[in-house]
Amino acid sequence: MFDIEEELKKLPGKPGVYIMHDKEDNIIYVGKAVSLKNRVRQYFRKNNKTARIEKMVSLIDHFEYIVVDNEAEALILECNLIKKNRPKFNVLLKDDKTYPYIKIDIKSEYPGVYYTRRVINDGSKYFGPYANPGAAKEMLDFIKERYKIHQCRTLKERTRPCLNYHIGRCLAPCMGNVDKEEYRKQINEIIDLLEGKTDKVLKDLDIQMKQAAQNMEYEKAAYLRDRRQAIERASSKQKVSNISENSIDVIGIAKSDLEVCIEIFFVRGSKMIGREQYFYKDLKDMEDKEVLSGFIKQYYFDNPNIPSKIMIREEIEDKEAIEGWLSTELGKKVEIKSPKKGEKLRFVEMAENNAKVTLENKEKDKSEILLELKEVLQINRLPRKIETFDISNISGEYMVAGMCVMQDGVIKKNLSRRFKIKTVYGQDDPKCMEEVITRRLRHSIQNPNGGFGRLPDVIFADGGITQIRATKQAIQNVLNEEKESMIQQDMTEQDKKEKEEMLEKELDIKVFGMVKNDKHQTRALMDENRKELTISENLMKLITRFQDTVHDTAITYHRKLRDKEVTKSELDDIKGIGKVKKQALLRQFGSVEKIKQATIEELMQVKGITKELAERLKM
Repeated sequence: MFDIEEELKKLPGKPGVYIMHDKEDNIIYVGKAVSLKNRVRQYFRKNNKTARIEKMVSLIDHFEYIVVDNEAEALILECNLIKKNRPKFNVLLKDDKTYPYIKIDIKSEYPGVYYTRRVINDGSKYFGPYANPGAAKEMLDFIKERYKIHQCRTLKERTRPCLNYHIGRCLAPCMGNVDKEEYRKQINEIIDLLEGKTDKVLKDLDIQMKQAAQNMEYEKAAYLRDRRQAIERASSKQKVSNISENSIDVIGIAKSDLEVCIEIFFVRGSKMIGREQYFYKDLKDMEDKEVLSGFIKQYYFDNPNIPSKIMIREEIEDKEAIEGWLSTELGKKVEIKSPKKGEKLRFVEMAENNAKVTLENKEKDKSEILLELKEVLQINRLPRKIETFDISNISGEYMVAGMCVMQDGVIKKNLSRRFKIKTVYGQDDPKCMEEVITRRLRHSIQNPNGGFGRLPDVIFADGGITQIRATKQAIQNVLNEEKESMIQQDMTEQDKKEKEEMLEKELDIKVFGMVKNDKHQTRALMDENRKELTISENLMKLITRFQDTVHDTAITYHRKLRDKEVTKSELDDIKGIGKVKKQALLRQFGSVEKIKQATIEELMQVKGITKELAERLKM
């Protein structure tokens, strides 16, 4: 048995990474330390810990640690472990958006310029991210129009050049018609342009124009003049800042009671080229510097677009270690600055103000949804928690249910749950719905602090009046069970009455059906009197997405159980034949029948099959 106090005494005073586990052996937190001995002990001593840390510590069953040589190694290992295990108490970068970049494969003899949403460490240069995909495509079109670079995805030798060569948009490197140095000059100019160094580009073009004119190459001079004018126009469209550095990310943070928003501005060549926003739950009691440290480590891990400077409001604890790590990754010095005055401070404030506005608008959108739902459903409280359920089966086989949650107007996929049907035999969806919702409600009544959380304000049943009635029956089942349980308890009549009133209030859950049309599309919300409710287009889209989410949860679980059953075979009952050996046998012979027909010598040719196992297979 793991004795935490005893294990704390064994901790070394060396740098490393510590990993906290709960009683199910799930990793719930990963951290780094200059001294493991000092850092890990802090969690288990009486001091002013935040509510979040208190909760985490209460769940720790055991911990482990990895000793490394220095803090930089600890930081990299910490990032790797967080990325791999995604512990619930770490600041996790949860963002499913993919932003566009412009990519230049500079390692090629004749580099191409491409639009991409996939950033990998392949030696190419990536420019972005562009928050507006249209802006990235506009810039790429501009480059293709003004520079004679190849536009083929793969550069192959040709017997004749493509159309772009004939219309003057490509120098045909595929034909060997252009000197590598001349082609590279164009690429270097494009790189300067994408990095915001337009003054340098314009100055170089002035020199080239002058030389072309002196050499009486008037057509080339005119081409360079047009390119210069186009670059000036494109440059003037960008938002200009007074910050002189070429490559800066500015990070602002804002908090509400429910969420934390981080806004990041990208400044390249004194121009702001884009921004991103990230949202985090349950971090309001964490200090800003702790949130920022976690964000920076995750955001720049495996990110080739590291700026030369990162600006934030206040200094973070592991600033020097992060600077060293990022400098090594970039190949030149990276600084994390906390400006105290001037234009740089105002830019940080602008990022923070935008984060605040973004958060306020998001909260406003949620409030409007909740108010509209309250009005449409005609209930006397905001429907902050709505749950929906769906049944999935084929002719009564592999019967399962899915449950999804909408919290404060947002669908929470991480709160989804799956159920196997236990008491219903044969295809009877309403009875299945009754069973599942009865079980779900019992969880919260018997264990309010458990994984299901508090009871919902509203339940949306996936279906019409029969599913509504099944849901209401499930609520009544739980109410009757609890009343019966109270009769068995040694309680005064007054206590019983008070508890019964409280129970009826908790189980006063409103029920509505999500009705579909003949094409299996959400058509309306229905109340228990079969009345279809009038709702706005936006609310209909949200409810449709809610219904689709619970349907996907149920059908995915159903398929998983069905596929698992299909892949079962007689081999599963043979001692010593596990998954790997089973796959090897089936790969070798193709079917169980052919395995039965094989000789012991043939069976022993399969990796891992001993003579003893081969004899068992032949029995």
